[in-house]
Amino acid sequence: MIDGEPAFRRICEAVEGARFSVWLTVAFLWPAFEMPDGRGSAWDVLDRAAAGGIDVRLICWRPDEETAWLRRNAFWGSPEHINLLNQRRSGVKIRWDRAHPGFCQHQKCWLIDAGAESETAFVGGINLNPHSMVTPAHHGEGHNHDVFVELAGPSTVDVCHNFIQRWNEASELLAKDGCWGAGSTANLPFPSRLPPERGSAVVQIQRTMHAGRYGDSQASPGGMSFNIASGEVSNLHQYCTAINAASRSIYIENQYVDVPEIVDCLRGALQRGVEVVLLMPAQPDVSLPVPAARRAFLEARMTLGTYPNFLLAGIAGLGADGHRKLIYVHAKVMLVDDEWATVGSCNLHRFSLFGNGEMNAAFSEPDTVRAFRCELFREHLDQDTFGLDDRAALHLFRESARSNRRRFEAGDHTWQGHAFELDLATYLG
Repeated sequence: MIDGEPAFRRICEAVEGARFSVWLTVAFLWPAFEMPDGRGSAWDVLDRAAAGGIDVRLICWRPDEETAWLRRNAFWGSPEHINLLNQRRSGVKIRWDRAHPGFCQHQKCWLIDAGAESETAFVGGINLNPHSMVTPAHHGEGHNHDVFVELAGPSTVDVCHNFIQRWNEASELLAKDGCWGAGSTANLPFPSRLPPERGSAVVQIQRTMHAGRYGDSQASPGGMSFNIASGEVSNLHQYCTAINAASRSIYIENQYVDVPEIVDCLRGALQRGVEVVLLMPAQPDVSLPVPAARRAFLEARMTLGTYPNFLLAGIAGLGADGHRKLIYVHAKVMLVDDEWATVGSCNLHRFSLFGNGEMNAAFSEPDTVRAFRCELFREHLDQDTFGLDDRAALHLFRESARSNRRRFEAGDHTWQGHAFELDLATYLG
């Protein structure tokens, strides 16, 4: 599900069709966020479900003093937030959960009818952010581009296990303001059986968890490995393994590519002749002046741009004035060889790979991954690439992005699609 309006429309349909439960993990929730099609706020959607007898639970991140600047868009249990819940007479159950100091509980997943055969999960990176409530056409300003994936079948039990593990061991459980709602102080039993198989794609859930969080030793029936003394870094391992295994193509969308481990893997893939396209925010978050250690990393990353089989690109849509407006790439996506893909909340920086609470879903099935690639490229290139293999499609992406860059530099906003080439030599994000 590409971009917020289609994604949240489908999530709302699932919530409205829930028979037993709706559980979600929340990193950020903007006060101005509204669900699509006149459904109202996220609270309107969730309270309607709770009023209908559905067990609605949220785990919300509570920033610490080191991350206090992020409280403005987090539902962290402030007096104002509690007053809102009281005014609404909300029927949801909430637990607040801190991360390791300086890090974030960054997961964004929805779980419908946990434990039932019809259990459905949504895993991705889209915050409850009005800038994300957009269509793939991206007509306007201030847009985010992002992705969710819907899961059914045995893989959902790992999403369920993650939620219960976090619910039962939420850091604020014993704090006087650590829970909300009738029944929110009760713990949940872990899942004991797998939902039946659905479809042909093989799915695996990855996480990042800082060392010391979630010490419960009960294993998930889906096979996830929890309670690693040094922390859980399966997102990092999965990204590196997939890049190192690539033989044809790598397509990445990410808010950041900011650790040497990933850059080194990409350099190795380029040296093997793998086609690599990297889509990032065209206007990155930059802190100036750049420290010496940071400059050394940027210079090492800059060498990726010396390979002819590499492209760094951004995206921009048309505003009401007919001029191009930058689209912020918030997605965390990678596709390899048109056979394997991952979607989730994990940025490729040290926070997401080594300390935040993160979740990704990786899936392997050529028809599914190819269809995903074609849908992404239809948005970014405004072209159908179904008749092209992965390498030819990435060649087309490169040609289109370079053509659009030349038009952009000439002041011509009549592009095809949204993608345009960026200069890695001057990119500081």
